[in-house]
Amino acid sequence: MEVVFLAGASGAVGMRLVPQLIDAGYAVFGMTRSADRARVLEGMGATAVVADVFDYPKLAIALQEARPSIVIDQLTDLPKTVAGPLCETELRANARIRKLGTRNLLNGTRAAGARRFIIQSIAWIYAPGHPPFSEGHPLAGNATGAALITNASVIAAEQMALHFPPLESVVLRYGQFYGPGTWNTAQGGQVPVHVDAAARAAVLAITAKHPGIFNIAEEKGLVSSQKARRELGWSADFRMNCDAATQGR
Repeated sequence: MEVVFLAGASGAVGMRLVPQLIDAGYAVFGMTRSADRARVLEGMGATAVVADVFDYPKLAIALQEARPSIVIDQLTDLPKTVAGPLCETELRANARIRKLGTRNLLNGTRAAGARRFIIQSIAWIYAPGHPPFSEGHPLAGNATGAALITNASVIAAEQMALHFPPLESVVLRYGQFYGPGTWNTAQGGQVPVHVDAAARAAVLAITAKHPGIFNIAEEKGLVSSQKARRELGWSADFRMNCDAATQGR
């Protein structure tokens, strides 16, 4: 049975992803920082790993013990609820997990002998141009103000993952989540994606013939997800048959 190590297993996407991976026949090691969440993951059928991505020695040991062939990075450092734009402190915390957290996870993944690395990214920071934007369109690396914090960390994480031989890396540029466990109960914005469909993309990325970047969002005019539909067989309409768990972001 192929082993998948899921970092961020108790987050919004992770909690929808664990049951999908198990249903697909994978042995799942789910990493979380919370002992309470670890018990929930065990109840779902995963092997829980309590570790912090910033504690590299403990992370490396966990990966060596799991011996995964696939590592999926769904890590974020975001508040469970929001009432407005994120403050600078929150943005910098999430940027840190994208930069240092990604580097630690990549180093541990390679040391453990995994072959493929799948990482969460975002699909709404493309540089100005003529939409809908496909994956070849540049990201807005010259942003200013608060956007610079996010954009720089996203670009850094993507580049690390895509240039970390011998790993095959898949970057999933997600739209803005809605659905169970997210900040939004209903669809909204120009690049929405239901959390179930987002999780489904990660399952499909495991067997993608060609690694690389994929937009994973409903096509409302800003981005094109044609590549994901064509190469992954992904559908924005995918929904789980039932709620496997309720969770916070």
